[in-house]
Amino acid sequence: MVNLANIPTDSQFQSRTTYRIRNKVIYCLDGARIGIQYETFFAGEPCEIYHCVLESKSFLEKMTVTEHTLPFFLPIREVETDHLSSNAIRFIDHLEEILQSYIDRREQVRLIKELYGNQIGELFYSLPYTLIEFTLEDFECKVTVSIRYSDLILTLPSQARVLAWPLRSAKRISAADRRAQPVPSRLSYAENALKTLSLPEAYAEIVLELPRALKQMFYSQESD
Repeated sequence: MVNLANIPTDSQFQSRTTYRIRNKVIYCLDGARIGIQYETFFAGEPCEIYHCVLESKSFLEKMTVTEHTLPFFLPIREVETDHLSSNAIRFIDHLEEILQSYIDRREQVRLIKELYGNQIGELFYSLPYTLIEFTLEDFECKVTVSIRYSDLILTLPSQARVLAWPLRSAKRISAADRRAQPVPSRLSYAENALKTLSLPEAYAEIVLELPRALKQMFYSQESD
């Protein structure tokens, strides 16, 4: 379906035949070149727009990426090597998955900072948001959260680890335990929430259930 909407300001994209496929706009450029505009969204709201230009020296040779506006830390050259030489459509679609998933992970982190920033202590994340770590310190324990995404197209983490570290000043900890090296306890319910819910939803569930989980942990340690 030809669609002339959302043509970027770059002169090489103007007044070109375009085709819209979901959140992509494909432009027919001069020579054996095509331009792809990727539109990203989060929660139904538009986010960044990215561009990529593919070119072939002749119609008999494979296409290569000649220009792009993707973030430098996303492995476009690896995707080009893996997919573009054999299947240009697969390359275009896979790049869309990577971009949209990156935006999704980034916006989830932005949202928990916006909603729960006063409850979060240290917060660390890698540039593509495939590693996210933060702490919760407003409870009887210091809770550390670490999540990892094994693939750039994931929006739910493949690994999650949540540990509760008893504070030496906690009322239920004995004097002997305060002198000993603290031993963390894993919070399995929190890890399951992180693997099955979006980060803001998982965070809300973790905080809601945390007092009960900590109470059970302390009581079980006392009974032992």
